[in-house]
Amino acid sequence: MTRERLIDRRAIADMAPLAVPAVPFGLVVGLAMSESELPLLAAQSTSLLVFAGAAQLAAVTLAGVASWWAVVVAVAVINARHVMYSSALAAAFTEQPMWMRLVAPLMLVDQQFALVADRTGLEPAAFRRYYLSSGIAFWVIWQFNTAMGIMIGPAIPTSWRLGFAPAVMFCGLVVLAVRNSAGARRTASAVGAAVAALVAAGSVGLRDRLGILLGAVAGVVAATIVDSVLSGRGGRRDGVGTARAQAG
Repeated sequence: MTRERLIDRRAIADMAPLAVPAVPFGLVVGLAMSESELPLLAAQSTSLLVFAGAAQLAAVTLAGVASWWAVVVAVAVINARHVMYSSALAAAFTEQPMWMRLVAPLMLVDQQFALVADRTGLEPAAFRRYYLSSGIAFWVIWQFNTAMGIMIGPAIPTSWRLGFAPAVMFCGLVVLAVRNSAGARRTASAVGAAVAALVAAGSVGLRDRLGILLGAVAGVVAATIVDSVLSGRGGRRDGVGTARAQAG
């Protein structure tokens, strides 16, 4: 099998714009690891095994200062949005091999969902190449980001550390939505990502990083409303056009 068939270069190119806004977030997570009560090796292992920035941030900052159940609940609440992601992509995995179904959830972060949500109609092998190419590339970049956060994090000014890193991440989704979608879907995706960024920025002071969850939920609700409104208008226009054509 050739390299072209193993790696989808378009997927990596599409992933690149989302990797840039994730850099400050990765540095923040790495910094939190270096200051956590967890042993550094155990904290770093969350990047390898969990690969979920907001959940990692909550876990490493609460570990050692909160009960284990509080850590579990916080991580579960923050990751609740992944249930929506999984449900939206379920149909695309019905024809995937079992190993793909087991590996894919590890890579289903916000950026990955934004990339593949519009590609569920691809032929199974093509979807698999796209998903794995973008997911593995982002996973590797995330390992580098958090490692850099551990090394240079203490030099980052305190005012920059937690502030608006999650909101910056959601802003990257706005760029992707405008670039990769079309028509009503483009507008709905861009509005949803923008709302998510604003809500996440406005709720940075909430405990247990709940701003991430609120931003994600607000974005999904906003995108759904906009898509329904625009789709309804499109349907009415199509209906009027058909009626006129029949009358003519």
